[in-house]
Amino acid sequence: MHIILGATGHIGSSLTQALLERGERVEIVTRDEGKADAWRRRGARAVVVDVHDTGALRRVFQGGKRLYLLNPPAPPSTDTAREERATLSSILSALEGSGLEKIVAQSTYAAQPGDRIGDLGVLYEMEQALAAQPIPSSILRGAYYMSNWEASLETVMAKRELPSFYPTDMVFPMVAPSNLGEVAARLMTEPLGSSRLVHVEGPERYSPNDVAAAFGAALKTVIRAVEIPRADRVAVLRSMGFSEPAAESFSAMTDAAMRAEIPAPEHAIRGTTSLATYVTQRVQVSH
Repeated sequence: MHIILGATGHIGSSLTQALLERGERVEIVTRDEGKADAWRRRGARAVVVDVHDTGALRRVFQGGKRLYLLNPPAPPSTDTAREERATLSSILSALEGSGLEKIVAQSTYAAQPGDRIGDLGVLYEMEQALAAQPIPSSILRGAYYMSNWEASLETVMAKRELPSFYPTDMVFPMVAPSNLGEVAARLMTEPLGSSRLVHVEGPERYSPNDVAAAFGAALKTVIRAVEIPRADRVAVLRSMGFSEPAAESFSAMTDAAMRAEIPAPEHAIRGTTSLATYVTQRVQVSH
């Protein structure tokens, strides 16, 4: 039995579907009964559990053999660093006495030590904690999610501009969540004893200018990428509903991500979904 945390998100849903198509037995963990029912209709088992309930989570883990660990992102209206450390602590505690034989954990390219740098520091702490415990664990570090740009679609359509916290000509790795789900499925079904660090990115590296061009092609218009000045980041994030701690943390995360050491492309698994394909699909769905 594969236990999936985060099965209702972009990556987790792709992973769960890939495992079901392989004929694997899957149980998803969610707080939403409606989403649990949806997965049951697709052939998965589902249990409704709050990840803060360590005892209940451990009992779920004891019913499976392999775990996909995605620490749930905290709502931006909260103190996200504090909330994400709390959920991570509960999940890690639930591993004790679980009987699991393998873990695949979702992380990010820019994971690094530090406090108040978004989830980069929390994910680094997760990686270190998993390395220190006895269950074999593979770390799946994903590049910048192409899905992150979806939040700008309304602005793109209304203003013909793509806001970016990164310099518009900065080229960096991006990946479609479905490609991460496919790699996660391979890691989940590997033979036991294989613990490794895996980087996954798309077929090419892209800049915000490339993202703007992809939106423009999909919408048959001209879209211009516009960098949000560093001095304005917190105010912009606050206007989007971020708490003050979350806005400051997100801004610091942006700086930390730009400083992070990125592996050479040849050291990564390359997904097959291009930025143009992903953006076109999302624009079509939105219409």
